[in-house]
Amino acid sequence: MFELPLFPLNTVLFPGMPLQLHIFEERYKRMIQLCLDERQPFGVVLIRHGREALGPLAEPHYVGCTARILEVESLSEGRMNIVALGQQRFRVLSLDYEQPYLVGKVELYPIEALDAHSLSEKGRLLHPWVRRYMEILSEASDADLDPEHLPTDPLVLAYLAAVLLQIPPDQKQSLLASAQATDLLSNIYDIYRREVALLRRLLSSEKQENTGKISLN
Repeated sequence: MFELPLFPLNTVLFPGMPLQLHIFEERYKRMIQLCLDERQPFGVVLIRHGREALGPLAEPHYVGCTARILEVESLSEGRMNIVALGQQRFRVLSLDYEQPYLVGKVELYPIEALDAHSLSEKGRLLHPWVRRYMEILSEASDADLDPEHLPTDPLVLAYLAAVLLQIPPDQKQSLLASAQATDLLSNIYDIYRREVALLRRLLSSEKQENTGKISLN
């Protein structure tokens, strides 16, 4: 168990995935500067109740992902743009509200990936669906996606696939909180089959109406 400064956001961070943030609130300037000075990560947690900025500290979900700061762009008045990389899942055991920002007592929560053969097979089945999804997104919107270079590691593919999905954050949170890697891949596979069919129908309808690009937000 260890203490970790927490950043409640309206987004879900997955291991190995990048995150760009604009830091402008005093409490988070202080938090990020502490992380830079001590070369420590912070934790990203999805907001359960509350606001992302300019209000009381939000109530978070209790499974999150540590983020290591890779790049910092310093701006005026102490503001900054940062690029961070998701690293490890964690579970929040308790919350400390004594600092201006949220601090959690947490433990690492690695996903169980015991059946390598099953994991590889599920990754093989998911791969073409992610490719189709990316192709449809590129055709239907202004998204700049490259389906030609998807990762071969099934867990990395699963986390990338989860990031790409145009689904509500609470559904992504459920994916992040998966205890078993095989369950994560199975659930993402089911979602992709549904979402690919939905996007195809939307795109077909849009083409018939001939009204231009569709919105995926």
